[in-house]
Amino acid sequence: MTTRSFRCNLCVLAALFVAGVATAQTNPNPSDATGHRGHAHNDYLHQRPLLDALDQGFSSVEADIYLIDGQLLVAHDRDKVSEDRTLVNLYLDPLRDRVNKNNGSVHGNDAPFTLLIDIKSDGAKTYEALDKVLSQYADVLTSVDADGLHRRAVTVIVSGNRATELIAADRPRYVGIDGRLTDLESDVPAETMPLISDNWGKHFSWRGEGPMPAADREKLADVIAKAHAKNRRIRLWATPDRPAVWAVLDDAGVDLINTDDLAGLMQFLRSR
Repeated sequence: MTTRSFRCNLCVLAALFVAGVATAQTNPNPSDATGHRGHAHNDYLHQRPLLDALDQGFSSVEADIYLIDGQLLVAHDRDKVSEDRTLVNLYLDPLRDRVNKNNGSVHGNDAPFTLLIDIKSDGAKTYEALDKVLSQYADVLTSVDADGLHRRAVTVIVSGNRATELIAADRPRYVGIDGRLTDLESDVPAETMPLISDNWGKHFSWRGEGPMPAADREKLADVIAKAHAKNRRIRLWATPDRPAVWAVLDDAGVDLINTDDLAGLMQFLRSR
């Protein structure tokens, strides 16, 4: 090999290395453990529902649904629904496809995945329709029956208009219930209520500017301790999408950090 060709080969290798680094930075490894902490709030509002969150490595996404003419349609407001944006085609079918292609898990790393479904229409009627649909995905969904809890690739949790008594009594059941801070000391089993969520602004005064007040910091620690003592996870919505707030939530041990800024939160978590 001539000196000139050797130098050319070195240049090619260097270029490939730089390209590889750039690709790794722009397309983060979905198996990165930081993705387990992020929750894609109102995920369906992103340009590519579910897919943008998966590309960033998220393991928790949220979809609001309305029951309209027998269909579970995904939208934040009733007047924004569209017949082609169903829970099935935006979330359930793509998630099952991913699980089947990735050796039994959404990201191919055996990590659990959460689909939070916020019911916007009548709680009981919508849940009954939802249950019929979810039963068709029993191969990939966590379920509860007379024999107990059966964990699978995707765990569905119902929020919003929750028909709690109806859901809790259902067998087999393909969903858990999203609790509130008032449920922190409830004796409802964690398999029935695996998550506690609530509005940050209703319980904490700090908005990310200056030091966090001691009272807020103590309350946050108490909330997390009580949730974890009951084997439940914690999520707080309406938290300001700011690094200062993300840092406090991460340090405190909040299990799902709520965000509309997918890339920003993942970049922040990886930087830590």
